Amino acid sequence: MYERTPPGAEGRIVPITFALGLGTFLTLFDVTAVVVAMPGIAKDLGFAVAGAAWVIDAYSLAFTGALLASGALADRFGRRRSMLTGNAVFLVASIACGLATDGPMLLASRVVQGVGAAFMVTGAIALVAGAFPNLAERARAFGMIGVLSGVAMALGPTLGGLLASWFGWRWIFYANIPFCLSLTLLVPRVVAETNDPDGPPLDPVGVALLTISLGLAIDALLRRDGSLAIRAACLAGSAMAAFLFVLQQWHSSRPVLDPRVFATSAMAGVGALLTAIQFGYWAVLVYLPLFLSAGLLVSMEVAGAALLAATLPMLLVPLIGGCFVTQWGWRRFFVVAFGIIAVGDALLALAAVSTNPAMRLAATITGMLTIGVGSALANPQMSSVVLALAPPTQTGMASAVTMIVRQAGFAISIAALGATLTRTDMTTAFAAPFALATLAALAAIVAAVILLPAKSSQKDVAS
Repeated sequence: MYERTPPGAEGRIVPITFALGLGTFLTLFDVTAVVVAMPGIAKDLGFAVAGAAWVIDAYSLAFTGALLASGALADRFGRRRSMLTGNAVFLVASIACGLATDGPMLLASRVVQGVGAAFMVTGAIALVAGAFPNLAERARAFGMIGVLSGVAMALGPTLGGLLASWFGWRWIFYANIPFCLSLTLLVPRVVAETNDPDGPPLDPVGVALLTISLGLAIDALLRRDGSLAIRAACLAGSAMAAFLFVLQQWHSSRPVLDPRVFATSAMAGVGALLTAIQFGYWAVLVYLPLFLSAGLLVSMEVAGAALLAATLPMLLVPLIGGCFVTQWGWRRFFVVAFGIIAVGDALLALAAVSTNPAMRLAATITGMLTIGVGSALANPQMSSVVLALAPPTQTGMASAVTMIVRQAGFAISIAALGATLTRTDMTTAFAAPFALATLAALAAIVAAVILLPAKSSQKDVAS
């Protein structure tokens, strides 16, 4: 049985969308805000570079693995129930993060937070589709949620830096409490329950294989105290688990994550771009506060404000990105966007090796602004490309695959950049991760030229 929102819900698009978008806001805010607090967390809990990276990756890894299960469980037991359950888990885990007295407790709490976030996001997205069967209203709702997501990404580092400077890093997690409580009260009042018992089945084997694959790869990249043989074994195990996951999903009659979505060259190109932007922008954001602290000797509060140069374009630039896609086509558009990202990452690498303080400052600010503009152009349009290239019967699956690729790429890119960062108290050490980010952006340009169609309409692609 599938229930719809009662008649008249169309006139409540703002409260419904705000209630559902608030969950997405929280899950993104908790990534970007924590980024600025990483130096303080590492100092208080005794984390090295690898441990600091795991604070982000523990959340992302759990989020990615739980996405596969959360969609099936939400369909079966109710999307609103799934979102509210995820919200409750997220609330408890946030409090546990704030109370953490050592590294293992914080990492375990972050894992639970990631699981809760997955249920919140999948429940919210499904509820939007159920609340607004009209495509135009659904597009408006998703647009409003996109604005809230942009605010979380743009202002998260600044607000996180202020909270960490004024009250301590633990208050970044405690700040979730009033929002989670608001969701608990608001969602049941404005959003009706929906479910779909005939949705995709729960796939515990798939969840386990994907999580094992990502976990082994991240551990291999961040493991600094293990031998080369151990790290190679972890990478081999990761590759084997990934192969088994793809094989299992490929032969499943009802896959929860169909690998055929990326079977065409154009969709493979989109997958490459989705991964590259994690390296070229999102993972760079994780290490920028550490670089600002070492290279410019600034506080968390100042670092959070400085990161506005890299994040504020996410609120402004996407408004003009659609116009450029229409004029240039996908291939040219993404070549330009990732070219801008590559230039920005290269400027950050130049800042890391510069011995002139004035030049280092100028290259840092310019580099952050440049990667922000490039990413703000590319990031929103990737979802449009996926929906345009995917067959109409696979748009839902394509969106799910895209979300998994984004989250998995984010976790791997953080680990990969962290593996190249030998120490955080020397400015020149940051040249290596910034150079790796530059190479990833350049690889995206090659992928766009070779794999993406020149035109930007599905009709042209099909022809």
